[in-house]
Amino acid sequence: MDNNTVSFYFNLTMFVNIGHYRYPAFVFCLLLYSFIVSANLVIMLVISRERTLHEPMYMFIACLSVNALYGSTGFFPRFLMDLLSDSHLISHPACYIQIYVIYTYACNELIILVIMAYDRYVAVCHPLHYHRKMTSKTVFKLVAMAWIYSAFGVTICNSMSMRLPLCGNKIQKVFCANWNIVKLSCVATVVNNTVGMLLTIASIVLPPFYILYTYLRIIIVCWKSSAEFKGKVLESCLPHVISFVIFAIATFCDIALSRYDPEEINTFMAVFLSLEFLVIPPVMNPLVYGLKLPEIRRHILRML
Repeated sequence: MDNNTVSFYFNLTMFVNIGHYRYPAFVFCLLLYSFIVSANLVIMLVISRERTLHEPMYMFIACLSVNALYGSTGFFPRFLMDLLSDSHLISHPACYIQIYVIYTYACNELIILVIMAYDRYVAVCHPLHYHRKMTSKTVFKLVAMAWIYSAFGVTICNSMSMRLPLCGNKIQKVFCANWNIVKLSCVATVVNNTVGMLLTIASIVLPPFYILYTYLRIIIVCWKSSAEFKGKVLESCLPHVISFVIFAIATFCDIALSRYDPEEINTFMAVFLSLEFLVIPPVMNPLVYGLKLPEIRRHILRML
């Protein structure tokens, strides 16, 4: 490979030659992407059209759907092209753009789930103050904060990675990832590692502890309440818990996988584990919220 290719392109090496099976795989992934787009658009359309759903909890669900479309669009079109291609080269600018979209998607998803946990905490533990605390202005500020924080953190990581001199171009993934680029550096990356670790702790590690804290408080309140109250709380909180658990497991798999040599793991398993956080939450969230929450389910059935 000549120096120009090394200088201007990265090579995504986790694509396996599956011969003619690439066409069924392409069709399956295209159908999966189509389902993600359709299902999340239905959720957004129902919530935007029905005035009874213009409440904080449902607005946050709509934000999850917007984020799912954003992240999926940053991944699937390029992935579908690579499935049919014999060459899996991606230019540096395109790679850093993909990193930005995928990482901001992941960060947004977790922060929105944290905000939803706070929303449920206020609704259950401080119901008399709910409408005063969770106004439309507050919802807008919280969502804007999620996007600004994600954009700021990912921009810092990307800008630091862009400055590194690289001694290779092979990324052991099917999409671009910041840590894989840092590992290609010809110089020490202590600063990158430190900043990356701090941002990971702030964005990935600490939020789940806050979610666990809010649900601990919710459980304490429910423990002293009636069976009817417990049922209502379970109905409104269970979809959020399912979404959080799914995303937490999927994200943990990708983070854990990045610390191991993919060659030591079955290739198909490595690809599957690395794609979980990009595929499973956008597929499951519309199903979970559309089927579990009666208000959304009723309006979807009426619209269909």
